[in-house]
Parts: sequence; C-alpha cells; structure tokens
Amino acid sequence: MTLHILKLCVGAPDIQDLADWQAMRLRTIGSIYHTTRMVPKRADEIVGKGSLYWVIKGMVSCRQAIISIDPFEDADGINRCNLVLDQQLVPVRPQPKRPFQGWRYLKPEDAPADLSQDALDSDMPEKMRNELAELCLL
Repeated sequence: MTLHILKLCVGAPDIQDLADWQAMRLRTIGSIYHTTRMVPKRADEIVGKGSLYWVIKGMVSCRQAIISIDPFEDADGINRCNLVLDQQLVPVRPQPKRPFQGWRYLKPEDAPADLSQDALDSDMPEKMRNELAELCLL
C-alpha cells in the first residue's frame, strides 16, 4: 500500500518561492530534504512510493516524491529524521486545508490529483487558481 505525507509549508507564499528556496539549498548542501521530529512509523509504505504534499497558504498546492526517510539524533540528543525529497515539484489540483501541527499521513484516495500540463500552460496565476478551487469552481 502507498501512503503520502501532508505538511504545512511555512514561509513560502507560493510554489515558485518554495522551488527557488529548494534550488538554493540544492546548490549549497547538495540535496533537498525536510527535517521533522517524528519519524513515520509506516516508512515502508512511503519511501519510493509516496509523496510529501505541501500545504501553501491554506491550500494543498504541490507534491514531491519521498526518496528516503533518514532518522538521526541531533546535537541535543533529540531523535529527528530527514525526509529526502525528489527535486521535482509537481503542482496538484488546489485543495483547501486548515492549519495543523507537524505532519499527517495522507491516503492516496484523499490526495489531490496532479494538474494537467494544459492547466499549467494556461496564464492563470497560482493565486487565482487557489481562489477558484476554494469556491469549488476548479
């Protein structure tokens, strides 16, 4: 069974800003990962099959494939893990999501579909696409 993770993206106002930030990290540290305190107990259902779905400004906006989950102990002796992510950000059909702490498992049947290339090629700004999705018009 495949399982995904849902996570709030704090600080990025849109997908492009997240992409720019990750590109900078890729140049400086050589990989893209998100560090979290809780290690997913169902990692075998996620790694290589699932994605991290990013919630940006209250909307599930994009996803990245999860390549590996690497647990470690930080300098203070606290167990953490890195969710190592694929470089490609895949925009998804915007879906409203209320704030939450940490991350959540996301079943495949609850995950928003990837946006088609036609939708991405349109001149519609991401903000407008999100507003239309919030009104259930997209």
